[in-house]
Amino acid sequence: MLVRRPGTTRSRRLTLAGILLAALAVTLGTPATPAGAADVPPRGSAHMGMGVIPHDGQHGTPTPGDATQTEGVDVSSHQGNVAWTTLWNSGVRWAYAKATEGTYYTNPYFAQQYNGSYNVGMIRGAYHFATPDTTSGATQANYFVDHGGGWSRDGKTLPGALDIEWNPYGATCYGKTQSGMVSWIRDFLNTYKARTGRDAVIYTATSWWTQCTGNYGGFAAYNPLWIARYSSTVGTLPAGWSYYTMWQYTSTGPTVGDHNRFNGALDRVQALALG
Repeated sequence: MLVRRPGTTRSRRLTLAGILLAALAVTLGTPATPAGAADVPPRGSAHMGMGVIPHDGQHGTPTPGDATQTEGVDVSSHQGNVAWTTLWNSGVRWAYAKATEGTYYTNPYFAQQYNGSYNVGMIRGAYHFATPDTTSGATQANYFVDHGGGWSRDGKTLPGALDIEWNPYGATCYGKTQSGMVSWIRDFLNTYKARTGRDAVIYTATSWWTQCTGNYGGFAAYNPLWIARYSSTVGTLPAGWSYYTMWQYTSTGPTVGDHNRFNGALDRVQALALG
């Protein structure tokens, strides 16, 4: 004798309906559950070097060399209020603080970080995290200058830095062609110089620069290079630059994770500040 369990037919019908809906979603090009949506960080949370380890990896720390270098750090809202005296006592002599991102974000800890580093005796600067898919280079350069990214000839203020690297919110090259990316960067740099009288520093990684600008070498004559590579050596530099000015070599340093070396003694850091 056949015994029918209550609800069995209805459950099968619901299951079949779910399968059909999922198949229809795939057919229409709409996934039933967006893949990776939870991995995209909120706008404004990007910071210098956040793409280095996922894309280039981490391969040790710098080996001792004969050249004199000067220790520095870079900070963003992730560090909050920074213990600048502790960093000074550990030998850190210069610092960059994130000021802005796109035209929609300013670092709420910028004043403590920018002024705090200055007050303990460091030479400091501000950086802008670029989002070339949101607004033009000129628009973002103006936003940066208007929100802490300016420069003054006081001997303790470094020129602003353009952080141009992997897009944490979407397509690696922000949906731009290589020539389009070069144009965007040029737009930013030209506007920054017109506003401040200084050539901005370019922070990037060789692999990103090669992929997204076609390894363009046209900025090397005027814009100091801040290279990102977490390894025992700085490795191959982007086209045009025969040397680096700054090197971000780790994201796991003491007190503040992101540590850097300036390619020269403290007087060379001061020279860059003075212009």
